[in-house]
Amino acid sequence: MTTLGYQDALDFLFPRVTTIKFGLDTTRALLAALGDPHRLCPIIHVAGTNGKGSVSTLAARALGAAGWKVGLYTSPHLVSFRERIEVDQVPISESAVAMWTSRLMPLIQERQATFFEVTTAMAFADFAARGAEVVVAEVGLGGRLDSTNVVEPAVSVVTRIARDHMKYLGDTLEAIAREKAGIAKPGVPFVIGESNPALVTVLREAARAAVRARRGGAADVRVVPPGYRWDGPLGLEGGHQRRNAGVAYAALMALPEPYRPTRLQVEEGFSQTRVPGRFDRRGRWLFDVAHNPDGMTALTAAIRESRLQRPIRAVVSILGDKEWPEMLALLDGVVDGGILTIAPTTAGRRWELAEVAGWLREHPGPGRRWELESDFPTALKRAQQMPGTIVVTGSFHTVGDALSQLGLS
Repeated sequence: MTTLGYQDALDFLFPRVTTIKFGLDTTRALLAALGDPHRLCPIIHVAGTNGKGSVSTLAARALGAAGWKVGLYTSPHLVSFRERIEVDQVPISESAVAMWTSRLMPLIQERQATFFEVTTAMAFADFAARGAEVVVAEVGLGGRLDSTNVVEPAVSVVTRIARDHMKYLGDTLEAIAREKAGIAKPGVPFVIGESNPALVTVLREAARAAVRARRGGAADVRVVPPGYRWDGPLGLEGGHQRRNAGVAYAALMALPEPYRPTRLQVEEGFSQTRVPGRFDRRGRWLFDVAHNPDGMTALTAAIRESRLQRPIRAVVSILGDKEWPEMLALLDGVVDGGILTIAPTTAGRRWELAEVAGWLREHPGPGRRWELESDFPTALKRAQQMPGTIVVTGSFHTVGDALSQLGLS
């Protein structure tokens, strides 16, 4: 077996990021080679366009407050690959990343496994090795054919449905909802956090179809009431996080009795929850990973609700395949201008500032309020010299690169 170091492992894995391959066979093969570690403990499986990272983390913190040893699998990371896989808030070690990659390397090459397929197998192997007693696993992309859908969970959850990844999931909200409902399993509570009644109907019907396809009888669908918001202590800011906490609470209450935390334990866990990059205030900096119109709507609503020091200026880099004109228009309504730039790690998906400049010329209101600076470190330095609050947003890449550049990771 080839023995890799941590950086060698990352250098082997990251070129596989750009490959997206739907289907579960390769993930199952990787897990089988590791002894099927995903079958060892109960799992909360969380899908959705927005909110799934917050819901997953809230659920994990509440389970930790209840005394369980909790594995948490999320994506993408902001600064370090190790953020994706944690047990009791301790990230996977560098040596474990190197060891699991080395062990799986021949099978990865044989099956041309993608980055996410390997990472999913690695996560469950690490959870088993570190003795996790319960796991919260966030879906990567979609649901039905996402690598994480190899699990037989204790609870399945779908948070919000919004436009994103339409190239892969479909060009309507209904099509996206059907893909995400594909995580429904026979006899497993399927918690719907979506508030739109039409989409709730689609999710309910698609979940029933997914269960029928598995010959599993009736689906156990549980809809979180549209107006329900968590009213207890919460470490996350913004009205949308109250809704996310309500969905996480519903998922926790759907767990089998031995794993179901008490209200006091949930309050303790939720009050201590912090999720980097989600309305994440650090001094006069505010970091948020809003990366689609729905996420930007939530961010701008939170900015309106908050007493941020004025002026508010933004450092923004959005991926070129996102609906950035709508996102910029939303953000322009709550900030006093800022700098549009290019995050270094966006690579082949970066937006074209010449195209952005053309859009600004056609929209003279926003056009007077934004500057363009292609060099990301320069954009951050210029922002630092501005008074007031600085909002960094547009993508996970943007926030992660900024945290790294500013030494805040």
